[in-house]
Amino acid sequence: MTSGLNRRQALVGAAAGVSVPLLAACGSDGGSTATDANTPSSAATSASGGSGSDSGGSGSGGGGDVLAKTADIEVGGAVFLEEPSVVITQPTEGDFHGFNRTCTHQQCPVTDLVDGNIHCACHGSMFSTTDGSPVEGPATSPLAGFALEVKGGNILAG
Repeated sequence: MTSGLNRRQALVGAAAGVSVPLLAACGSDGGSTATDANTPSSAATSASGGSGSDSGGSGSGGGGDVLAKTADIEVGGAVFLEEPSVVITQPTEGDFHGFNRTCTHQQCPVTDLVDGNIHCACHGSMFSTTDGSPVEGPATSPLAGFALEVKGGNILAG
């Protein structure tokens, strides 16, 4: 045998050299996406252009963490949180609903309301603010629900 690289070693080395950049390109840095640039971390923003809320601790979605204040969500409006990644809607007075912000089409975050529906800017899917069902495609599955509890003027993770 020769002391140089054999074909197998060369191919393994080449595959490793190509896969590392590909994995890095496919990974997520956990930061916000361009469509989330106007959504502050751990704060709620109103789809109608309101300011962020001082909603207290917004943890991982469990344990009854305060996510938002009921007064921060106008009737027909919504707030979009980054952590946890949830949208909270109030389609009718006192009727609050929570949904995971991940679009069921290609997992982009839903970011705003358009024509009274939760909107995914990536491909135009629209979802009901009442039950998260798709109103307009390409998404065909509803947004995952997120349990909420309303106590006083606070909306808590359920």
